[in-house]
Amino acid sequence: MRDLTPERSELDAIEIASRDEIEALQFKRLQWSLDHAYENVPHYRKKFTDAGVHPSGLNSLSDLARFPVALKDDFRANYPFSMLAVPKRRLARIHASSGTTGKPTVVGYTAADVGVWADCVARSMRASGTRPGDMVHISYGYGLFTGGLGAHFGADRLGCAVVPVGGGMTARQVQLIEDFQATTIMVTPSYMLAILEEYRRQNRDPKDSPLQVGIFGAEPWTNSMRSVIEDAFDMHAVDIYGLSEIMGPGVANECVETKDGLHIWEDHFYPEIIDPASGESLPDGEIGELVLTTLTKEAQPVIRYRTRDLTRLLPGTARSMRRIEKISGRLDDMIILRGVNLYPSQIEELILGIPGLEPHFQIELAREGPLDGMRVKAEAAPSAAGAEAREAMAASLGRLVKERIGVSVSAEVAEPGSLPRSQGKAVRIIDHR
Repeated sequence: MRDLTPERSELDAIEIASRDEIEALQFKRLQWSLDHAYENVPHYRKKFTDAGVHPSGLNSLSDLARFPVALKDDFRANYPFSMLAVPKRRLARIHASSGTTGKPTVVGYTAADVGVWADCVARSMRASGTRPGDMVHISYGYGLFTGGLGAHFGADRLGCAVVPVGGGMTARQVQLIEDFQATTIMVTPSYMLAILEEYRRQNRDPKDSPLQVGIFGAEPWTNSMRSVIEDAFDMHAVDIYGLSEIMGPGVANECVETKDGLHIWEDHFYPEIIDPASGESLPDGEIGELVLTTLTKEAQPVIRYRTRDLTRLLPGTARSMRRIEKISGRLDDMIILRGVNLYPSQIEELILGIPGLEPHFQIELAREGPLDGMRVKAEAAPSAAGAEAREAMAASLGRLVKERIGVSVSAEVAEPGSLPRSQGKAVRIIDHR
């Protein structure tokens, strides 16, 4: 892989500023954001008043922990526009979640918000090794989902040529990557696996592809998955993080030179870690739930949003801004099986450590008498497709889950190509209970 480390002269000054400079800017912007939310969003005014806090009481960054948290349900209860801090006529963009579990969460942006978003994604892409003039192939979904357009306008801002493919039609994806000589791809990691399979189906060597950088987000993925993709394509696989309620992709990003966690763009987003059960703030270095506050959002300021993502805060390395460790799981995806907590990412890690297994899997939950049971369905590689080999790998997988996670499950290894493929976010858990 090529060394794609950006020159320090290419970076925004704030990326490599001192911690004192960063925190002084954060405090000034946090004061503005709290005032903006309190004065213009009745929901926040009531929540602050009920909690006995006021923006004027913010005397240090640590005082933010006294303010109430925001939840996804707050967005749903204020559907569609009651969380706005500006008149609707000032909106330049609207995005929303899928709303598959209820009302969608609607997010509005002013023109200035869209500009900040583009800046953050451009900064993320530059940190990933993408440069002005590169050809960027975007396979994130377009529409109300923030992925496609968020990536698109960031690539525009960086000065790249954009191929706005969206998801699906995997054979065509490969054809366009090759024909247009795309050097960066932005896509979910699970769909990148489908693209890898298509390369092999077309008898193309993925190492010969023009791709140099893959920027992967929208779902948790492991360092073992990174190794699979990087080894297959001989390219850099870099993690991007974001969520619709805060902005979209580009809240944090790994730096290609270190790949040691995602630097949060702290000039626009203030991070905290809390204990998911008690809500108490945790010090940097301890694992808990990520909480984010927007510092510059005009249309829809967000104060202390509980992301449901599990990680920890770490000091900066390639940049001065703090890092979050790769997301280890989502509280929404946590499985409690006979008193043991586990996450799909743990299963992925084990599967990728067994030779002969492909990185495709599903977890099925079902009631087995008075207890819950779990079946892990993995998939054999073509080189290990025989029934005997599949039985041996299934036994190994079941044994590893018991040894490493501490719970007994049934494991099955299916024939090559038999598990469903994702064109967006992978569906890892099927709950029959």
